Amino acid sequence: MNIRKAKLTDVKPMHGILSAYAARGLLLGRSLSDLYAQLRDFFVAEDDASREIIGTCSLRICWEDIAEIRSLAVREDFCKREMGRAMVEVCITEARSIGLKKVFVLTYVPAFFEKLGFVPVDKSVLPHKVWGDCIKCVKFPDCDEEALLLEL
Repeated sequence: MNIRKAKLTDVKPMHGILSAYAARGLLLGRSLSDLYAQLRDFFVAEDDASREIIGTCSLRICWEDIAEIRSLAVREDFCKREMGRAMVEVCITEARSIGLKKVFVLTYVPAFFEKLGFVPVDKSVLPHKVWGDCIKCVKFPDCDEEALLLEL
C-alpha cells in the first residue's frame, strides 16, 4: 500500500468508497463537488499491485491551531490491514509539520481513535467546527457522532 496526496483522477473512486459507508450510516457522505473542492485536503491509499484506490482520509484545517481528520474510509475488502491507522498517522504527521497543535475527529468509531491517542471531548470545545460545517449537516443539532481530540 502507498499513501499519497489525492489527485483529480482519484475523486470518483474516493466518492465510491465514501458513499458505500454513508449508505450504511457509518459516516457522512461527501458529494463529488465537495471532493473536488477539497481535494488538496485528501490523502488516498493505493494498492501497490492493482494501483486501485482502496482508502481515503482528509485533514481539514479549521483554525490557526486545530484541524479535523475526516472522511476516513477503507474499501471493505481491504479492512483489517492497518490502512486506516496508517492514513490517520499520515494526517497527524502533516498536522505536526505545518504547526498545528490539535487534531480532532467526529466519529461513530471512537475506540479506533482512542487506540491512536485521541481522547473524548465535549463537542462544545469545537466551536469553529459546529458553526462551520456542522450547521449545514442534516443531523444538526442532533449529532450522534462522538468528538475526540489529540493534542500534538
